[in-house]
Amino acid sequence: MKLLHKDIEKDNAGQVTLMPEEAEDMWHTYNLLQVGDSLRASTIRKVQTESVTGSVGSSRVRTTLTVCVETIDFDSQACQLRVKGTNIQENQYVKMGAYHTIELEPNRKFTLAKKIWDSVVLDRIEQACDPAQKADVAAVVMQEGLANVVLVTPAMTLLRAKVEVTIPRKRRGSCTQHDKALERFYEAVMQAILRHVNFDVVKCILVASPGFVKDQFISYLFREAVRQDSKVLLENRPKFMLVHSSSGHKYSLKEILCDPTVTSRLSDTKAAGEVKALEDFYKMLQHEPDRAFYGLAHVEKANEAMAIDILLISDELFRHQDVATRSRYVRLVDSVRDNAGTVRVFSSLHVSGEQLNQLSGVVAILRFPIADLSEPEDSSSDEE
Repeated sequence: MKLLHKDIEKDNAGQVTLMPEEAEDMWHTYNLLQVGDSLRASTIRKVQTESVTGSVGSSRVRTTLTVCVETIDFDSQACQLRVKGTNIQENQYVKMGAYHTIELEPNRKFTLAKKIWDSVVLDRIEQACDPAQKADVAAVVMQEGLANVVLVTPAMTLLRAKVEVTIPRKRRGSCTQHDKALERFYEAVMQAILRHVNFDVVKCILVASPGFVKDQFISYLFREAVRQDSKVLLENRPKFMLVHSSSGHKYSLKEILCDPTVTSRLSDTKAAGEVKALEDFYKMLQHEPDRAFYGLAHVEKANEAMAIDILLISDELFRHQDVATRSRYVRLVDSVRDNAGTVRVFSSLHVSGEQLNQLSGVVAILRFPIADLSEPEDSSSDEE
């Protein structure tokens, strides 16, 4: 993402002009947009024209519109973003107040204006425009006949290719059909890796499977790399890491990222950091429950006591339609930071983010125990 222009006043009102450059930037844009914002972007509008003779025709014209945002739709698989709203600036093709849907896409700039730019939104822009925040982990989660090639970026988990090949069973006295199908499968997975993994950016490629599938695939991969003289594979051989997984399905990624050998290798990546932070919370909840709280009301009370050491919060909460509720989460984040606490905003498109959302989307690890918060019902039952 490129920041082309930023004009924010002292009262936190203002506008920014941004240029999304890749698919992940559309996810950042989705998190920046809120109902009531003003969005200015180039778009295509179908216009009806009437000729001198009275015949009516229609044509598609490219124009720049400014709309007041009403609905936001994001397709996470295609990374497409559609914003519907009413026109709020005069335009020769579109009447004031008329509805229009703008499709935002990479390499086309847009200007976003808000009445209030809060700290969470400004942090999101900083994160999106940081060139170091790229897809630095790739994973191939596989089993016989099924492989998922996944990119783990700082903001989301992207399924880039799904390879499915029917593998016939071995027959007594003949394994030819089985072996040929397996070779076709490994070849397809190899091509998917070469097509979708940018070895200049990716620091580590995790290859995971149950049993020996991963080992057989790696043997095939580098045997072929030598035969075809594939320099890109041979030079990046140290980046491949074999890990056990219970299946070849995408959901096994969480289990892989929890593996201690993987977390130590990926210690500097955001996705691995999120998984570890959530694991730390669960351990604390098990061993010292008075230092681990979840749910907004409890976490706010812990914050009032200036007890929060680490706050884990889902980005989904900052997309809340109710302004007052959203502001409550922003105030919590600002307050924890002011009290020298650490805040980690989890992406709801990561497996760890999905897990955090099951815990109401906000949890806290405390500096010191606060016993009475974890059992608010006990006092009333004691009185009875």
